[in-house]
Amino acid sequence: MQPKVIFGNAASEGANRWGWFMGYFITPDDDPRSTTALEIKWGVHKAGDSRTEWGVNDTAATLSILINGQFCLQFEDREIILSREGDYVLWCAGVPHCWVAQSDCTILTVRWPSTPGDSVAVRSPQ
Repeated sequence: MQPKVIFGNAASEGANRWGWFMGYFITPDDDPRSTTALEIKWGVHKAGDSRTEWGVNDTAATLSILINGQFCLQFEDREIILSREGDYVLWCAGVPHCWVAQSDCTILTVRWPSTPGDSVAVRSPQ
């Protein structure tokens, strides 16, 4: 029987999945955190951590919200620096991106829908 209330710690539960703690990849699949509706990531990064390889989601939109620190997202036509608590960036499916933590920081990222194989590496769009 599926529990009606779940509690835990996002950092520890996502530790073996690069911070992702909710989405299709959670087992068992009767756990309320196992869903194809969305994915949630608690990202704790040290200054200089980065994703230098460009990535894109074919079907999912993504929202990243800064909890603390400073975080830079690079897109084809612009660079967006999140520096104030609550700063966010939302991008649609098909938009290549990469990122770098400009200081120690924490980012909450929500992606929807949660689809296996949707996130892929791409060549630099420049």
